[in-house]
Amino acid sequence: MHIGNGATGQDAAARAIGNDAGVYVIAEIGVNHDGSAARALELTDAAAAAGADAVKLQLFATDMLMSKAAKLAAYQTAAGETNPLAMLRRLELSLADMALVVDRAHCQGIHAIVTVFSTELVAGAETLAWDAYKSASPDIIHRPLLDAMASTAKPMIVSTGASTIDEVLRAARWLEAARDRLALLQCVSSYPAPDAALEGIAAIARATGLPTGYSDHTPGAGSGARAVEHGACLLEKHLTYDVRAAGPDHAASLEPHAFAEYVSRAKAATRGAAMAAGEKCLLECERDVRAVSRQSLTTRRALPAGHVLTANDLTVKRPGTGIEPWRLEEVVGQRLVHDVEADALLRASDIMLAMHASL
Repeated sequence: MHIGNGATGQDAAARAIGNDAGVYVIAEIGVNHDGSAARALELTDAAAAAGADAVKLQLFATDMLMSKAAKLAAYQTAAGETNPLAMLRRLELSLADMALVVDRAHCQGIHAIVTVFSTELVAGAETLAWDAYKSASPDIIHRPLLDAMASTAKPMIVSTGASTIDEVLRAARWLEAARDRLALLQCVSSYPAPDAALEGIAAIARATGLPTGYSDHTPGAGSGARAVEHGACLLEKHLTYDVRAAGPDHAASLEPHAFAEYVSRAKAATRGAAMAAGEKCLLECERDVRAVSRQSLTTRRALPAGHVLTANDLTVKRPGTGIEPWRLEEVVGQRLVHDVEADALLRASDIMLAMHASL
């Protein structure tokens, strides 16, 4: 797998991702820009100065991502958030603002990567010169979104937090046609992560044969080096301007000086055997984020009893307590057994009994 192609003249040089290449480090700006383009540019400069190979942003539209049933994860509540929709609206960054970050990253000689959270946003993302796409851990079950990102022909990184090895293998099968431009990340979806679960790196690599790295939510600057010693060929770590700042991710991030140490130690580490023993497991500390941050098939409008569902009737939103998005093709053509409200998660009990056994 390679990231970057130098097509615009300012793009960073292409980089190989794999066991025969040096470790690739992504500075996850995420939402640590607090909704400010100026802050995002400052963090991009900090990432380049720290030796990161790429910066990453998150592209989402609050009303497209969150249903009326959406809830905060426990770590978000602990960070002082009180309303999931208000939180995300405050942290949105427009495509115009993201274009500034992409240009700044390329001028700094590093790559620009984006996590897209809704299928409908992929077309807009394609108007910018991203070097790669990434899917967030909750979206390992969101086949429509994974397929949409894969269809762009860009490199793709799939994070696997709060998932089982069977879910990882299923996603890898969906993306088989993009295998030569695909990498996976072991991740613990807890902020901060109390258990690094580094053995999952080797387990994923062994099971899939794909380049495998680590999305790092553990505290401290030395965890990246340990992940490399466990076989990681790429790393993702949150970067912030202040770990004490208000917001959901700052406390699980590193400030620029600590991030520079993280990169230095990771790049100096000796990569361990990717085929070492270990398992990829769903941890107890991930169950809250798994339920809150995964997405479900959701009605676009109120639908009456007896209505036969079409793809246009449905979208995909949080939380993940309804029918999983990958079952969209199975659900289309099914008949509702009762009225369903607009913006409601679709559940097995909403559909004719013939569907229940497989759901």
